[in-house]
Amino acid sequence: MRLHRLELAAFGPYPGREVVDFDVLAAEGLFLLHGDTGAGKTSLLDAVSFALFGSVPGVRDQAKQLRCDNAPETVHTEVSLELTVRGRRFRVAHSPEYARPKRRGTGFTKQQATASLTWLDGTGEPLTRIDEVGRTVQHLLGMTKEQFFQVVLLPQGEFARFLRSDTAEREKLLERLFGTEHFKRVEDWFSAKRKESRARVERARVLADQLAGRVAQVVAAEPPAEPDEAWLAAVVSTVESEAAATAAGQAAAARERARAEAALADGRALADRVRRVRRAQQELAEVAAQADDRAAWADELGAARRAAGVVAAVDTLRAVERQAEAAAESERHRVREAVALGWTEADPPRAAANALREEAGELAGLVAEAERQRDDEARLAELDTRLSRTDWDALGAEADTLTVAVAEARDAVADAARAAATVDGLRAAAESAATAVRHAAELPAAERALAEAVEAHAAAVDAHQDARDRLLDVRQRRLAGMAAELAAMLDGPCPVCGSLDHPAPAAAADAVSAADEERAQEAEQRALRLRDRAADALRQARGAVETLRDRLAGWDDPVTAHQSAKQACEAAERLARLHPARVAELAALERKVEDVGRRQARLAKDVASWQAERAEVAARVAERAVRLAAARGAFASVAERRTRLLELGAALDAVADARAFTATVAERVDEQRAAVADAVLLAGFADLPSALGAAREDEIMAKLDTQLADARLRESTNQEILADPDLWGVDADTVVDLPPLVAAADAARERAEEAVADARAAAARAEALAGLTDRLQKAWRDLAPLTAEFAELDALTDVVNGRGQNTARMSLRAYVLAARLEEVAVAATDRLRRMTQGRYAFVHSDEAGARGTRGGLGLDVLDDFTGRVRSSKTLSGGESFVASLALALGLADVVAAETGGAVLDTLFVDEGFGALDADTLDDVMSILDELRAGGRVVGVVSHVEELRQRIPVRLRVRKARTGPTLELVSG
Repeated sequence: MRLHRLELAAFGPYPGREVVDFDVLAAEGLFLLHGDTGAGKTSLLDAVSFALFGSVPGVRDQAKQLRCDNAPETVHTEVSLELTVRGRRFRVAHSPEYARPKRRGTGFTKQQATASLTWLDGTGEPLTRIDEVGRTVQHLLGMTKEQFFQVVLLPQGEFARFLRSDTAEREKLLERLFGTEHFKRVEDWFSAKRKESRARVERARVLADQLAGRVAQVVAAEPPAEPDEAWLAAVVSTVESEAAATAAGQAAAARERARAEAALADGRALADRVRRVRRAQQELAEVAAQADDRAAWADELGAARRAAGVVAAVDTLRAVERQAEAAAESERHRVREAVALGWTEADPPRAAANALREEAGELAGLVAEAERQRDDEARLAELDTRLSRTDWDALGAEADTLTVAVAEARDAVADAARAAATVDGLRAAAESAATAVRHAAELPAAERALAEAVEAHAAAVDAHQDARDRLLDVRQRRLAGMAAELAAMLDGPCPVCGSLDHPAPAAAADAVSAADEERAQEAEQRALRLRDRAADALRQARGAVETLRDRLAGWDDPVTAHQSAKQACEAAERLARLHPARVAELAALERKVEDVGRRQARLAKDVASWQAERAEVAARVAERAVRLAAARGAFASVAERRTRLLELGAALDAVADARAFTATVAERVDEQRAAVADAVLLAGFADLPSALGAAREDEIMAKLDTQLADARLRESTNQEILADPDLWGVDADTVVDLPPLVAAADAARERAEEAVADARAAAARAEALAGLTDRLQKAWRDLAPLTAEFAELDALTDVVNGRGQNTARMSLRAYVLAARLEEVAVAATDRLRRMTQGRYAFVHSDEAGARGTRGGLGLDVLDDFTGRVRSSKTLSGGESFVASLALALGLADVVAAETGGAVLDTLFVDEGFGALDADTLDDVMSILDELRAGGRVVGVVSHVEELRQRIPVRLRVRKARTGPTLELVSG
C-alpha cells in the first residue's frame, strides 16, 4: 500500500482545503510531520483513516465532531486519498454527517454522510454506496480498520500500555488484531453445551428427588439422604400389606352393617303401619262430628250462588244511573261554554259549527302570511342594524399598523439570526485572543530563560572542553610513561621473552597511573552529561521561544484585540438569545395581518349581501301588509280571528254530541231496571231485598266450598287407608321400641364407613405408589448417563477455558494468541537488539499468573548486562519507547503476514522520540532507515527539535487562531 495524495477540507481543526503530496514527501523515504502541541498533527493521520474507512482511531471516533468549527459555511467537509494497493491505483473519499445552514430560511439541516471510490487505472466502475466502498477497501488492504490503525499508524502510547499491561488487557488487543473470534466461539460453544448438560442433569436430579419425596409423602415418612432400590422395595411391600388388611376389615364391617340396618327397617315398617291406622281412625271420628255444620254450609253456599246473578244486575243498573247523571251535567257545561263564546241557543249547534269551520278555513293561508310578515320585519330591522355598525375604517387602520410592525420584526429577526451565526466564530476569536494575551505575557520570561540557557550551554561547553583537554593530557602523559609503568610490573619473568634478568628498566619522573586516567575520564563524562543537559535545556528554551513567537505572529496588540473580541462576542450572544422570542413575535404579527385581511374581505362581501337582501325584504313587507289588514277585521291579528272561529265551532260540536249521549244513556237506565226485576224472579227470591240478603262475598263462598271439599276428601282418604290389605290385623294400640334398633344401626354404619375409608386410603396409597415407583425407577435410569456425560463435558470445558486439568491455565483462545505473541516477540527482538546495541531481547512466557490467574500472554525482556529476565514495567521511559517501537514494528509484520494483506509501503510512527538519548536515537533512526529500504515510506510524527536536523523532508503544521495550515520543508 503506497499513499500518493491526501486532500481534506473543513476537517478536524483545518478550516480550509489542505493538500498533502506523499509522493514529494516520499522522495527520501523518510519524512517528519511536526508542529506545536495541539496544532493538528494527529488530525492528518485521522484524515488518512477517515478517507479509507469513514472513521478515526480510538475515542476520537466517539465524539462524532469531524467538521471544523471555523470552516466557512460554503466549504463542504470531505477527505479524499489517492493510493495504490496490490498494483491498482484509486481515489477513495468520505464525507461525515454534520449540520449545515439551510439554503432557504433560517436554521440548520442534516448533511448526510457520503462515500465514493474511483478507479484511476481505467478499469472498474465507480462506487458510491458507503457499505460497498468499505467492503472494497477492506478487501484490497486485507485488514480491518482496527488492524490498520494498529499496524500502519503505530500508536506508541498504545504499545507502551500493551508492553506494561496485564494478561486481560493484552488479550483484548491481540484478539482485535489477529481475529481469534472463532476460537472464542469454540470456547463459548463448550460453555453453552456444559450449561445445557448441567441443566439437563439438574432437571433429571430434581425430578428424581421430587419423585422420591412424593413416595415418602405417600407413606408419611422422611426419605433417606440417598434413596435407592432397596428403600423403594421396602416401602412398596409395607403399603401392599396395609392395603390387603384394610380390605378384609371392610368386608366384615359391611356384613355387620347390613344385619343392623335390616332389623331397623323391619321395626320402622311396623311402627309406620301402627301410626297410619291410629291416624285414620282419628280423622274419621272428627269428620263424623261435623255432619250438622256441613249441612248448614251447603245451604248457605247454594243461596249465595243463586243471588249472584241478581247482584250483578243491580250493579249494572247503578253504573248506568251514574252515567246518566254525568251526561246531563256535561251537556249543561258545554252549553255554558258555547254561550260564553257568542252562541245564540236559537241556532242549531251542528249547522252553526259547520259554517264557522268553513270561514276559518278561508283564513288559514293568511295566518301563515302574517307569520312570514313578522319574520321579514324582524330581518329588516336586523339588516339596518348591521349596516349601521360596520367597522371598515378601524380594520384599515389596524392593517396599516400591523404592516409596519411586521417589517420591523423581520429586520429584528434577521439581526438576531446574523448574531447567532457569528457567536461561535466570535467566541473562538475571543478565546484565541485570550490565548495570545497569555502567550505575550509568557514571552519575556521565555526569552530570559533562553538567554540564561545560552550562557549556561556556553559555560558547559567550555567546561567540557577543559575536562576533555585534561583527559587528553593525562592520557598522553600515561602513554609517554607506559614503559616505566610496565617496568614497575616486572616482578617475575618478562612477559615477552621470559627472562628473569631486567638489565635497564625504564623510569619516569612524572608517572601517571590508570587510576589518574580513570578519574580524568569520569570528570570528562560528568562534564559531557552537564553539556548534554545544558544542550537539552537550550533546545527546550529555544523551542519555547519559537513556539510563542509563532503563536503571536499576526497579533499587533493582543490585549486590545481580546477586549474588542470579548465585547463583540457578548453583544452577539445577547442578541442571539433574543432570536427565538423575535421569531415567535414575527409569527404572531404575521398571523394577525392574515386575520385582518380575512376580516376585511369577509366584511366587504357581507355588506353587499345585506344591502341586496334589505331591498328585497322591504318590497315584500309593503305588499303583504295590505292583504293582512283586510283579513284581520276587528281582531288584533288574522290568527286571533281564526282561532276564535275554530273555538266556537268546536264548542257547538261538543253541545250537539252531549245532547245525543244524554238521550242514549236515559234509554239504557229504563232497560236495566227491567233486567233487575227479571233476575229476582229467575233466582227464586220473593223480592229484591231477600236476594240481596242471601248474597255473599266471593271470599266467603270460596271458603265454604273449600271446607265442604276438605271434609269429603278426609273421609274418603281415611276409608281407603283402613281398607289397605297391608294394614289388616294391625292394632292401633301396639307399641314399637325403635331407639335401640337405631343406635345399633348407627354404630354398625360408622364402623363400616371407617373401614371403607381405611381401605380406600390404603388402596389409593398402593395405586399412587405403583405409578411413582415406575416413574422413579425410570428417572434413576435416565439420570445415570446424563451425569456421566456432564462429568466428561465439564472436564473438557475446563481444559478449553484454561481451568481444571489445564496446568498452564491457558484457554484455547489464549493458547492461539500466545503462539501469535511468540511470533511477535521473535520479530520484535531482532529490531530491539539493534536499537539497544544487543542489550535487550523480548521473552515470551506461557506460565500461569499469580493466584491461579490465566497465563500464556506474558512478555518480559532479557537484559544481557545482567543475564536475567526483567519485567517490562522496569524499563525507563526511553527504553520503554524503544521497546514499544520494536514491538509495534514486529507486530505490524506479523499481522500483515497473518492477514495476507497488501504490502505496507507506508508507515507512520506517532510521537515518543523525546525520551531518547543521542546514541539510542541514532539506533532507532537506523532501524527507520532500514524500514524505508526497498521503497517503503516512513512518516515520523514528533515535535522533538533534534529530528528536524536529522530528517530533511518535513511537513510542518503551523498553529494559528483561525486554524492550522501545512508547510512543506525540504533540505
